[in-house]
Amino acid sequence: MDAAVEFEGVIGLEVHAELQTRSKMFCGCPVVDSVQAAPNTAVCPVCAGMPGVLPVVNQQAVELGIKVALALECQVAHTSIFARKNYFYPDLPKGYQISQYEEPLAVNGRLEIQTSQGARVVRIRRVHLEEDTGKLTHIHQDGQSYSLVDLNRAGVPLLEIVSEPDMHTVEEVRAYATALRAVLRALGANSGDMEKGVIRFEANVSVRPVGASLLGTRVEIKNLNSFRALERSVAYEIQRQSELVRQGEKIRQETLGWDEEHGATLSQRGKEEAHDYRYFPEPDLPPLVVEEDWVERVRAGLPELPQARLRRMVDQYGISAYNAGMLALDQAVARYFEEAAAAAAAQDSAGVSPKMVANWLTGEVFGLMNQAGTGIESIRIQPAGLAGLLAALNRGEINIPTAKSVLAEMFAHGQEAGEIIARRGLRQVSDTGLIAGLVSQVIREHPQELASYRGGRESLSNWFFGQVMRAAQGQANPQVVREELERQLRALK
Repeated sequence: MDAAVEFEGVIGLEVHAELQTRSKMFCGCPVVDSVQAAPNTAVCPVCAGMPGVLPVVNQQAVELGIKVALALECQVAHTSIFARKNYFYPDLPKGYQISQYEEPLAVNGRLEIQTSQGARVVRIRRVHLEEDTGKLTHIHQDGQSYSLVDLNRAGVPLLEIVSEPDMHTVEEVRAYATALRAVLRALGANSGDMEKGVIRFEANVSVRPVGASLLGTRVEIKNLNSFRALERSVAYEIQRQSELVRQGEKIRQETLGWDEEHGATLSQRGKEEAHDYRYFPEPDLPPLVVEEDWVERVRAGLPELPQARLRRMVDQYGISAYNAGMLALDQAVARYFEEAAAAAAAQDSAGVSPKMVANWLTGEVFGLMNQAGTGIESIRIQPAGLAGLLAALNRGEINIPTAKSVLAEMFAHGQEAGEIIARRGLRQVSDTGLIAGLVSQVIREHPQELASYRGGRESLSNWFFGQVMRAAQGQANPQVVREELERQLRALK
């Protein structure tokens, strides 16, 4: 194939989200923290797959599934069927997984995502309920290798959300995964804690020439439990497959793992098809019937969803869709912004706009949060405190560099901006007489630079500006300094 041909990815995601229920999907065992709980302490004959036991469907899990399906604008089925997905693996005690196949809980949904190219829609093929497997820990020590099985997670309710192959770039994949996680968190269906593996991604990736419509041979990348792993693995596969096709080689349909250390995918096995699992209806469970009045009760209780919140923020506060996207995905962040904007509005004389609040929150505050590795719920700066700092900046009491320094101290110690400004003597100097004296002094002390400026090097005005600000220890009003400096330099030309 012509080496100049450009390829695009064709990507669909299967997302497995643990539902936040108190008990497991088909038994009364508690759902425990898979990281902190002692192994095999939340297990009973049902989730351990003992002979003769009978499963019972968890009503709360079904309701959470309906919530998610409605939030994704899916059609909720009046009747869905549980099936046995048969395969043998040490973390699957029954030798099969109870899932849904031909008749899932919901189908034909959509999720709007925001990218640098604007908003677009990813179609949702299906949403179905199933149970999780156990957890394997592989040990390699003293020349021996063995695996330990923990069944605490076996039987935990899972919701699988399958998209259509509507994504073509890594950016779109990230945007979809982030938006879906935000929906799950907003509904209280899933904690979104990636480190604990409560959301796992599986990416189906193929490539085709840009402009083509036919789908290429796909691979499936299994068990991706972070956005970083998802992005890197998809990017790697798009590049790997594109190079193979250019060389005239065929893509092998297979299941892959992701090696984070080496930044590459690894072949695990040939890709299974549905018939490999020998699906058949679960004989111990009747059809799951969801009456319309139940669906409508759930619909009536849905909270404001991230995309609706984004649109409202753009309309109500006049902020950009980009900033609204950063603020609306997390309910706690959105609440913080709205409280800070309300506090700023109460200080009429300061003129702090919602746009200014959004810019500082998504810029400086988020930067401090990232450095500290903390969330919005844990920071010491109260929304009204941020508004107070921005009011001081707008009134000219401090300049931008000083405001950033004060914000960092507020973040570290939780003090109010006014207290820090007063204690450290940071109030901005706007006295025109004092600033005029500083400008005159700097010009007198640098006759050679003045001569160069008068000789045509007008860029030296910026250098003089820096010297005046240094003489004022950064506390002079930059606008007043600039105006006075330009006035005195013009007079000396």
